[in-house]
Amino acid sequence: MTNPTIPVFLQGADDAESRATSEACAGCRSDSQFEIEIEFAYQPIVDFASRAIFAHEALVRGPNGESAASILAQVNDGNRYQFDQLCRVKAVQGAARLGMQEFLSINFLPNAVYKPEVCIRTTFEAAREHNFPIEKIIFEVTEGERVQDRPHLVNIFRQYRNFGFRTAIDDFGAGYAGLNLLSEYQPEIIKIDMDLVRGIDTDKARQAIVRGIATICRELDIQILAEGIETRAERDFLFSIGIKLMQGYWFSKPVFKGLGEIPASAWE
Repeated sequence: MTNPTIPVFLQGADDAESRATSEACAGCRSDSQFEIEIEFAYQPIVDFASRAIFAHEALVRGPNGESAASILAQVNDGNRYQFDQLCRVKAVQGAARLGMQEFLSINFLPNAVYKPEVCIRTTFEAAREHNFPIEKIIFEVTEGERVQDRPHLVNIFRQYRNFGFRTAIDDFGAGYAGLNLLSEYQPEIIKIDMDLVRGIDTDKARQAIVRGIATICRELDIQILAEGIETRAERDFLFSIGIKLMQGYWFSKPVFKGLGEIPASAWE
């Protein structure tokens, strides 16, 4: 792995403009540090066509494996920034410790980002410290995060792409993640909401919708990822319409402080 460096335009902590921007960002910080302990579970994302692991999504957990919901319930306007920054650092740290060679997908909180060029500093610093290549990092919006300002989210995505990261729109087809957002920004990856995947092999309405999304993605040169796959039938239908990237319990559950392995039966 190459040793990542902070881009020149993000360096220069003594620069007056940089200091002013950092001070402006204080509005999304609180005086106290984020005191909740967190760890991560990692769930594989597979490329079914090549029968290989494509990436691992970092999923927040408590220190003893407590659920993401129990941790996210403790996040509020006063600690959102610290939580978002800590998640990025610990996700990269854990990936490096586990020797991850594939892409690392990190959920982020757009409402915690004041200015992308400032709030991304800790990610670059963590990648450099742990020797994890930034081109192997994918940023996706965390599930359940209410995007209050769509233009702001689009700006974050564009800035992150400029910094060398990949981007993903999560839960496509649910909430904020719809065609309006896609018309403004085309990420590298779109993740189809698991509610559209569930039972798709026998549901004509879901089949028609997902076929339509797949057609749009092909025309826009976007990779499409189906999440929440739990059965062979769901897997086979999705692959039959050209979807190669997949994630779900059929392949592997999230592994607490570890990397999942795909059983041979999942490919059969």
